[in-house]
Amino acid sequence: MTAPNSPQVGTPAGMRVLNQRAVLDRLRVGGPATRPRIAQDTGLSKPTVGQALLDLEQHGLVRTTGRTSAGPGRSAVVYEPNPAAGHVLGVDIGRERIRVAVADLAGSVIARSDERNRCRSAAALVRTVRELAERTVSDAGLSPADLVVKVVGTPGVPDPRDRTLHHAPNLPGWERPGLLDDLEAALGADLVVENDANLAAVGEQAHGAARDVDVFVCVTVGTGIGMGIVVDGRLFRGAHGAAGEVGYLPYLGQSEEDGRRRGQVEAAAAAESVVALAKRHGLAARSAREVFAAARAGDERALLAVRDEAERLAFVVASVVAVVDPGLVVLGGGVGSNTDLLQEPMEAALRRMTPLVPRIVAGELGDGAVLSGAIAIGLRSARDLVFDRRGAVTL
Repeated sequence: MTAPNSPQVGTPAGMRVLNQRAVLDRLRVGGPATRPRIAQDTGLSKPTVGQALLDLEQHGLVRTTGRTSAGPGRSAVVYEPNPAAGHVLGVDIGRERIRVAVADLAGSVIARSDERNRCRSAAALVRTVRELAERTVSDAGLSPADLVVKVVGTPGVPDPRDRTLHHAPNLPGWERPGLLDDLEAALGADLVVENDANLAAVGEQAHGAARDVDVFVCVTVGTGIGMGIVVDGRLFRGAHGAAGEVGYLPYLGQSEEDGRRRGQVEAAAAAESVVALAKRHGLAARSAREVFAAARAGDERALLAVRDEAERLAFVVASVVAVVDPGLVVLGGGVGSNTDLLQEPMEAALRRMTPLVPRIVAGELGDGAVLSGAIAIGLRSARDLVFDRRGAVTL
């Protein structure tokens, strides 16, 4: 993104901008460094690096972090990007909980809130998100003006044409036209709304189980079922943003109404189905969590329910593997976090279904995966926006 008043390329001011960006990028990628080391790494002259550092420091984009005495001669000043130059807000809107975090430009979370979602309408949910975001920003000692980018993760597929979300049946009223405008009015400009399963995949790629994996899928199973797809290291959304909506896969034995309303696979394998499977085997449970707890305690009825759930999830994985050929399948979400119980029967079922059996692992980030992905995506834009907004050029 280019600032409206950016100097033209080829002018002295334009060259100054390029030099500043080169120096700042070197510090962001390569870590703290001295002026001579930056000059060596960028190919710029020491005077040019010195001027760029002076401009960047004056505008709060870099700061000194001490001196080094390595090698002969006098010690040199060490510079690093200033993490407090801007901040990112991440929001995870789920059927059960709403989570909010504020991070600096280094990606360090400086404030976080977690609240049960008791909302029964879209208006109430937007209001609750706004209030929780305001409280979290205040807890961080910041004001809304300090936020550079806000990223919201939510079930559903954002549609920029009618400014709404599609395929979010578990959040009442959440598919109404204009919802994205309501969220922007509540949280401010520079808002990104992304599917929560996509953000979970980005989070696991940045900080979790999928580090250094170029092609993988992250299957989140909780109140609903979703999947984030990463191909060649990049999030794949499809032509209409609906790639990964595996809850809408057909599943034998589910009704057509299930398929239209929430998806046949979602009806067959999300958290409510775990409770139903347990009941079928004679175990009364109020939640999927209770079923998995009973299975860990050795209850045979619960273990049978877990086996059935694993086989249904294996069907999802087999369907995806035949198309995407991922190097890794990451399981997350409230149900998916029980990989220790699900993995063995899933792999056994997969071997019966297909010769394509990928490696299945548990997500490492737990209920923080969506927030982690939101912050990671926010930082990609925020670092450039901060440079533009602070007007680092000194004419």
